[in-house]
Amino acid sequence: MDGMSSTLSDRQAIWAFVLGCVAVTAGVCAHLPMFAMARAMHYRLAGMPMDRMMIFGMGLIIAGIFVAAYGLLPRNVSAQRAVAADIVVAAPEDAHLGTSHWGLMAILVIALVIDVMKPASLGFTVPGMVSEYGVPKKTVSLVPFFALAGTVIGSVLWGWIADIYGRKASILLSAVMFVGTSICGAMPSLAWNIGMCFMMGAAAGGMLPVTYALLAEMMPNRHRGWSLVLVGGLGAVGGYFAASGLSAVLQPIFGWRILWLANLPSGLILVALGAFIPESAKFLLSRGRAQEAEAVMRRFGARARHASAAVIAAKTDSHALSGLKLYGKLSALSMCALTWGLVNFGLLLWLPADLVAKGYSVGVSSRLLAESALIAFPTVFIAALLYSRWSTKWSLVTMIAVTLAGLLLVLRLELAGSGSPVLPVALLIVGTNGIIAIVLPYTAESFPLKVRGRATGWVAACTKSGGLFAQALTISGIILSMGLSSALIMVPTLLSLILVAWFGRETRGSDLRDLDADSGQIGHTEMI
Repeated sequence: MDGMSSTLSDRQAIWAFVLGCVAVTAGVCAHLPMFAMARAMHYRLAGMPMDRMMIFGMGLIIAGIFVAAYGLLPRNVSAQRAVAADIVVAAPEDAHLGTSHWGLMAILVIALVIDVMKPASLGFTVPGMVSEYGVPKKTVSLVPFFALAGTVIGSVLWGWIADIYGRKASILLSAVMFVGTSICGAMPSLAWNIGMCFMMGAAAGGMLPVTYALLAEMMPNRHRGWSLVLVGGLGAVGGYFAASGLSAVLQPIFGWRILWLANLPSGLILVALGAFIPESAKFLLSRGRAQEAEAVMRRFGARARHASAAVIAAKTDSHALSGLKLYGKLSALSMCALTWGLVNFGLLLWLPADLVAKGYSVGVSSRLLAESALIAFPTVFIAALLYSRWSTKWSLVTMIAVTLAGLLLVLRLELAGSGSPVLPVALLIVGTNGIIAIVLPYTAESFPLKVRGRATGWVAACTKSGGLFAQALTISGIILSMGLSSALIMVPTLLSLILVAWFGRETRGSDLRDLDADSGQIGHTEMI
């Protein structure tokens, strides 16, 4: 309970949050009897009517989420902002890397594994849904489509929540929603599954950008780059591994529904981990909660002092981060994220089937997918090395250029009508994995505190938007050739390369306090 005191402002708020969690958990448990009764039918619930207990449980879940959100709601925001007007927002930028930093990184990796595991399970549930509901795969594809749509909305919404509620509070609220959406595994109709998966996507969509924002504000300068890339990359790879492992172990026994019901224990684990996740010291200072900020910063090896008049004047005279630079940078990173979604959720998914249609063996196509999983893991470490040791900006530009080269070779392969697909696919896999490992950490390091959550959430939403567009084409039955697809995707890819090279800012070793100073957050008290 003490670990949550920095996020929940008083005892009443703490108990409201606890009561909300209990209500959501009880609401999920009310759905379990029907699932257990279907054991003799290998847990097939299609066509069964929802009983009163399940309906009552859904009401408990909705009410519990609102009560938990009330418990996390910050009090006296206007007064906090008035106090914060005279504070220079600063984090433990100059601290040494200690056990608190390593502990935070480990906790956030676990949180991201749980977060990524939710949408990653979609691919393992589709075959079971097709069999149980007796509908075409095209119809069942609406489930991942709406889940992806939920992640788009969730990324934007959670970025906004993180800037108002706080980084830790948004993670806790997302975890409570994880618990509630586990009832997707007990829904007897496909329509209910679609609705619940949309909510699940909304809960999952914001975890990644909020995690990056929190980590960027807590890590020392010289360790910030590699830690951001490594935590995000390991969380993503671990999430897909966890989803496939749970499917292999549990689905043969309990059916596809168990993958959704697993949200109950994993969501509660996230809530429990919240007790060990600190609120961002930068965010606390921006709300005038100086004592709480000092406690967090002492834990992470920082201290407080009053800034001298000379320091304040120097920061006041620093080059302003104008609106053009801010929006130009946001446009560049948004275009880069959109490109990644188009390639990852579109071209790379369509390519194996296209190769089979051109006469390549199924083994070659399947091997391409297997190789993508193998290449993804070391790419994370390569991206982290380049990002932290060479350049943050030019590492991202390089990965975009590699992706562009892959698209050119796919187009050449299509026009020639023959040749080996290994090099084009390898370049696409390396490039896209490098982009997704870098673009969100770079975004979190490139925007000032007051818009960091929203900017990172928006860019994360753009990664899903590209995939949403690609999935919409599949559902609508529109089939594009690989050559035409590559040519079309090359346009935003080239544009993103130019924009990032032009508007991008080198963040390697930079002090996030400079961003906050440039955005006008200047005052008389400084925390270092």
